[in-house]
Amino acid sequence: MPGRREASALGRAARAEWGPLLRMVGSSLVTARLRAIPVTLTAVGLTLVFHFVQNQTWGYHAVQNVGSIQAWEHLWLALLRTPLSLFVPALDLPVWGALAQILVVFGIAEICVGRRQTLLVAYLATLAGTMYARIGIWIGPVSPLGLPDSDKYVIDTGPSAAVVGLAVFVCWRYRAWFTCAAVAVAMVVEVVSIKSNLAGKEHVAAVLAVLVLCALREVWRPGERGAVAPVTGWAHPR
Repeated sequence: MPGRREASALGRAARAEWGPLLRMVGSSLVTARLRAIPVTLTAVGLTLVFHFVQNQTWGYHAVQNVGSIQAWEHLWLALLRTPLSLFVPALDLPVWGALAQILVVFGIAEICVGRRQTLLVAYLATLAGTMYARIGIWIGPVSPLGLPDSDKYVIDTGPSAAVVGLAVFVCWRYRAWFTCAAVAVAMVVEVVSIKSNLAGKEHVAAVLAVLVLCALREVWRPGERGAVAPVTGWAHPR
């Protein structure tokens, strides 16, 4: 029957796209459970702490001083704050969104590509967004690639740039090409059709930075795919 054949074809395509990745995640969680994602759980806990502290009258300025980035500030200060800015949830968005992003995407990445690469890619994507903000303001609003001068006062925090960067990187490692392309296209559509603001353009910058990283790794390590064996304890092979 045509309907059954189509369903079978979709099933095969889904297994080819996500099968290796889901098997890696499933086997690691069954074997090690939460011990498979200590970095992710730490990131979730750190985000909760920052959320709680910055919503207290006594803690808002403390959190801003360690993890808040604005493009008008000195570059060296932004670079110092960039790693922690990833875990400071945006004040105008619900914290559960940031927590869900970190738990799901960081968790999958930590299992599939290892802790070190998860942290490095997350930092690269976040740093790309931080640097783009300064470049975009320098270009100015006359170009689609630029930003208005007022954006230099926007508080730039949150895990979203790291999340989209990790999603692209993991999809590349596991050759989930359709999903990788879908994430990249979605970020461009976000800027073109939904919100052409600092956050949206930073997502595109994060995707581009990670795609460059993936291209370089293809040259250095052609055919690289997948990751190491499932985690069985606190020690991780990567």
